[in-house]
Amino acid sequence: MPAMKKLLILGLWAAASAACAQSDYDKSKATEVYTPVPKAVDTTGPVPSDAVILFDGGNLVSWEAVKGGPAPWKLVDGALEATKGTGDIRTKQSFCDVQLHVEWMTPAVPAQNAPTGQARNNSGVFLQERYEVQVLDSYQAGTYVNGQAGSVYKQSVPLVNASRPPQTWQTYDIIYKAPKFDSAGQVSEKARVTVLHNGVVVQNGFEIAGPTAWIGHPLYEKHDCAPIKLQDHGDAVRFRNIWVRPL
Repeated sequence: MPAMKKLLILGLWAAASAACAQSDYDKSKATEVYTPVPKAVDTTGPVPSDAVILFDGGNLVSWEAVKGGPAPWKLVDGALEATKGTGDIRTKQSFCDVQLHVEWMTPAVPAQNAPTGQARNNSGVFLQERYEVQVLDSYQAGTYVNGQAGSVYKQSVPLVNASRPPQTWQTYDIIYKAPKFDSAGQVSEKARVTVLHNGVVVQNGFEIAGPTAWIGHPLYEKHDCAPIKLQDHGDAVRFRNIWVRPL
């Protein structure tokens, strides 16, 4: 093949290749999104910069008694301790969809006549005051499995038991999507929850059947955004480092 013809063919091939590449580039831009730009969140500190701090060891200004009045629980060594007989406490602020971080610890278990089952240092984290993630000493301790630590109480058994021993701080990281209701007050989209217990997924997008019920089956009733509630079950369970990110 003459050199001139060969150069011409190579030139045409290069031009065609460049045109195809440009065409592919133009096509790829059709699926690129540039707005809105996600807000930057600083994660270099102990709490994300956009989080609402509910308790950092200092005071109970973000909480109130469910019965009314100031939150009556005790501050002990920078932690919030459930005080038997004082009742549940809740946040003053209401929330819908959230990312919630809670650290909790159950007290020591006596060597003699140790409590068992649901009496083994019990509390709970209630989303929108209605949907409970169980808090319980479930370390090498038995109870009904849909009532152990990490369960959606009486609804969903945790995928694994990630519990630590008593007198050891534990963490819950909860991603919660609130239910939606139609104009007639019927639930159109049930609540969902993902729970990480000590960094391990124990609930994975579980669809909540309705508000927590000790007896009987749950039944949704229309509601708006609502507080986060901590349960007084008569045991000296402690909480610390509580923060939430509305989603």
